[in-house]
Amino acid sequence: MLPSVLSMLVFVGYPLLQVMQFSTLDWGGTDEGTNIGLKNYLSLFTDADFGGSLFTTLIFALITLPLFMGLSILVAVEIDGTKLERLVKALMFMPGLVTVAASAISWYVLFSPDYGVISELTQGALSLPWGDQGWAALVLIALFTVWQNLGYGILVFSAGLKSIPHEVVEAARVDGAKESEIKRYIIVPLLRPSVVFLGVVGSLYALQSYTAVFLLTRGGPFGSTRVIGYYLYETAFERYRLGYAAAISVLVLIITFAFAAWQARRLKGSS
Repeated sequence: MLPSVLSMLVFVGYPLLQVMQFSTLDWGGTDEGTNIGLKNYLSLFTDADFGGSLFTTLIFALITLPLFMGLSILVAVEIDGTKLERLVKALMFMPGLVTVAASAISWYVLFSPDYGVISELTQGALSLPWGDQGWAALVLIALFTVWQNLGYGILVFSAGLKSIPHEVVEAARVDGAKESEIKRYIIVPLLRPSVVFLGVVGSLYALQSYTAVFLLTRGGPFGSTRVIGYYLYETAFERYRLGYAAAISVLVLIITFAFAAWQARRLKGSS
């Protein structure tokens, strides 16, 4: 118990306190910085770029979450109990085992609007203009995120399916229920704890998304994919406003905790 507490204090507590201290400074990283109190936090509420990045993150979440949840539950239900269940799970989980950098390179080679494999094979018919169209770039990032994490979602829903009593499904069949009705009125409602759990995880991932944007679009075109994680990177390591970036980190942490607590209450109510 004591080693765990000490590890948490050293690797979580102390860095968090340091970030909170930095957030009260006008600091560029090369000097001691000037204490400005809560000015960084107050500036966030009038920062149009910060508000825009929060809005982009919200749109990104609204695209990825329903797609991620819907595909995960659809695949999990359809392969449940079939001979190919293990093979499909393994294949769908493989993208999550590959590093994001390697996956991003492969997606760039496939989906580049100028010389990508798909664009060449279809003569531009299926080319996604994400190089100069903001909506297309956001869709590309969303599809990439769903593709990389879909295997995890399938595993979670598959575990939920295994926990459903077999007698309940058999009783419904004896009563004359169709397979589509069993899935809609029995299986899906009983998967609610898994749905809420993945909703929590997916929402937190959306708030913390950064790597795919950095590797594929760098926030472009025209800032259309500048999610909050990438805006934090820009502020800290391109504009060298580390104190302001620390304030962004603290505010995002508060938003994340508040959202996770709200979702946890839903999860508790559904269990």
